[in-house]
Amino acid sequence: MEFISTINTVLTDNLGPFGPLIIVGVLGLMLIGVTLPLMLNQKADPLEKLKRSNQSSAKNATGEKLRFESKKDKLEKYSNFLEPQDEEEYSAVRLKLLQAGYKSKTAVRTYHFAQFALGLGLLALGLIYTLVLKAGEETTTQSMMLTTLLPGVVGYMAPKYWINKRVNERKTAIENGFPDALDMMLVCVEAGQSLDQAIIRVAAELKAGFPALAEEFEIVAHESKAGKDKVNVLRDMAERAGVQDVASFVTVLIQSATFGTSIADALRVYAAEMRDKRVMKAEEAANKLPTKMTLATMMMTVPPLLIILIGPSIYSIYETLQNVNF
Repeated sequence: MEFISTINTVLTDNLGPFGPLIIVGVLGLMLIGVTLPLMLNQKADPLEKLKRSNQSSAKNATGEKLRFESKKDKLEKYSNFLEPQDEEEYSAVRLKLLQAGYKSKTAVRTYHFAQFALGLGLLALGLIYTLVLKAGEETTTQSMMLTTLLPGVVGYMAPKYWINKRVNERKTAIENGFPDALDMMLVCVEAGQSLDQAIIRVAAELKAGFPALAEEFEIVAHESKAGKDKVNVLRDMAERAGVQDVASFVTVLIQSATFGTSIADALRVYAAEMRDKRVMKAEEAANKLPTKMTLATMMMTVPPLLIILIGPSIYSIYETLQNVNF
């Protein structure tokens, strides 16, 4: 106990009242720096290696190998650490990134690496700021913890915020372009083209104005050409888009193909509904505008009006009081 008391006294005399806490933080970062390389460089399971080699040999034997091999990802050897091992969790993150527009195979790995790197990097910056810039100042334990941990929390949550923002922006872009896409698809189908040809033409026409929706239609066209079942292709499109209008459109197409009804009639009815829905959204936004502008109008017009109406009277009363005092 005397030894611990002596160390505590030395640290307090040299580093201030928070000297022991600073040393504990530095030791924690050193332990993290020593532990991470050991975790990242852990040896792979021999059974997993054997399984991957068998899968790759089977793919090569059946001719299912990709035409062009991508460059080796530098984070591939850390995949066991960076990617969720739970299949449901991995699928949820993968779907979120697909809805945000990130369709790369390494998107999940890169997303978790960004969270990990930004969290540790900003945590280190917060610790350096606390140790160097605030070394001579008297600070409370609460403020010290905030300046140290808050940057790390912000860095960890920043990629998640960015992904959610991209998802909302992409959904809005798809909703805005979907009625026009249905109108063009209806024109193509009524002109005699098949649904697949109409999707290809609509994707080419929408690429300039609505690239997110055009990309989804291009994926549908490529997957259909590759021989994938059309029902699964359309359902995957609805899942990637994450928009209720697209999901309803996919349901209409599937039901039309199942019951043998005319696709042109189904498109005509659904396109009319989408146009009416867009008009209703515009009217709703226009009706909300006066309510939103009421507060701004009051803040901008009432104070100047009061100054113009009451200002001269207040000035006259002030002058009268000054004369009475004299």
